[in-house]
Amino acid sequence: MIITISGTPGSGKSTIAKAIAKEFSLKHYSTGDFARQIAEKRGISLMDWTKLAETDPSLDKEIDDMTRDLKNENNFIMDSRLAFHFLPKSLKVFVKCDPEEATKRIFKDALEGRRSSESEIKSFEDALKLTKNRFESEMSRYKKYYDIDYTDESQYDIVIDTSNVSKQEGINESIEAVKKHLKKA
Repeated sequence: MIITISGTPGSGKSTIAKAIAKEFSLKHYSTGDFARQIAEKRGISLMDWTKLAETDPSLDKEIDDMTRDLKNENNFIMDSRLAFHFLPKSLKVFVKCDPEEATKRIFKDALEGRRSSESEIKSFEDALKLTKNRFESEMSRYKKYYDIDYTDESQYDIVIDTSNVSKQEGINESIEAVKKHLKKA
């Protein structure tokens, strides 16, 4: 079983991916973790990494290669904006969230230290700016490098909207959607 989870920033895709991994006893990978590792190695923030990636395609390529290297593995889940593209035989899940709600979540996580790689967030406005800039940067890069709009829901087997649900409700809904899809397969 290979599951890829894409989603908008702050939608809960990483939280949901970890919960699904636990539920189905799957290994968990995350390109967010890959990017944070690369940024840390370079001694820069995730936002600086994102800005650098706009002009240095090798950063995205490094993550893409790490993702492609998983194609011969089984029984894992990957949370990544583009893993659905690089692992086409996966069960493809998309998690979306209203941008304002997503920004609230990102800000709360940053204040509680759950987004240490985004330590530059000191206010809601910082979180809003970071989220907007990150989204625009990723959309632009993915269009330029791969001609992909990862928010096009037609590319996915399952779409979950977490805008108006609690974290646990989003997790439960996602797990049930995966179970239902697997029964059909």
